[in-house]
Amino acid sequence: MIRVGGVSAVLNDIEGTTSSIAFVHDVLFPYSRSRMIDFVLEHRAAVEPILDVARDLADRHDLDDAGVARMLVRWIDEDRKAPPLKALQGMIWRQGYELGELVGDIYDDAVRGLRRWRHQGLRLAVYSSGSVEAQKLIFGHSTVGDLTGLFCGWFDTAVGPKVDAASYGRIAEALHLRPDKILFLTDAPAEIEAAAAAGMKTIRLTRDGIPAAGEASSFDDIEIGLEAE
Repeated sequence: MIRVGGVSAVLNDIEGTTSSIAFVHDVLFPYSRSRMIDFVLEHRAAVEPILDVARDLADRHDLDDAGVARMLVRWIDEDRKAPPLKALQGMIWRQGYELGELVGDIYDDAVRGLRRWRHQGLRLAVYSSGSVEAQKLIFGHSTVGDLTGLFCGWFDTAVGPKVDAASYGRIAEALHLRPDKILFLTDAPAEIEAAAAAGMKTIRLTRDGIPAAGEASSFDDIEIGLEAE
């Protein structure tokens, strides 16, 4: 059991932390990939501003809408974190969730932990490379129902890269908390390093294998107190 004191908020990564990497890479990504071109062509008016951002980002103003859609498919294969791609994936996933073709996969221990900490009075927030809309969709259409009411903050790479300490400083400012009052949970060592550099408390989730000292294999392994240890 890892005990952490003096925490007012818990900031949560998604992929590999609250949800499996397999769900993101084996379900969500293929779903958006297979539907990207048709979705873009069927919703031209709604997505044109996003396509223009993608053209600017790639410096490919010669591409028509279908060409941009094909480029976005390549970006999915390359696991690009580009904002226009994330925006379109969010739109496609929303349609999938609403049709019942997608259901958010949240670890059982994460559900227990999030509910327990919220009941304690802790504030909960999310920071993921996926768009805020995509974050709300996975928690809003989860296997155990709508969990979005547990959270008070949603952050994506609009605040900055997840490996940049300044991003975590901006999140702390947005939550009106000192960084040392926030516990960040993620599976990524580089993100742990960046959050710690900003002054946040951190715990790495190791879902596969044996956790090292100071790491946890599930949310059940973490006990949080409002008072400093």
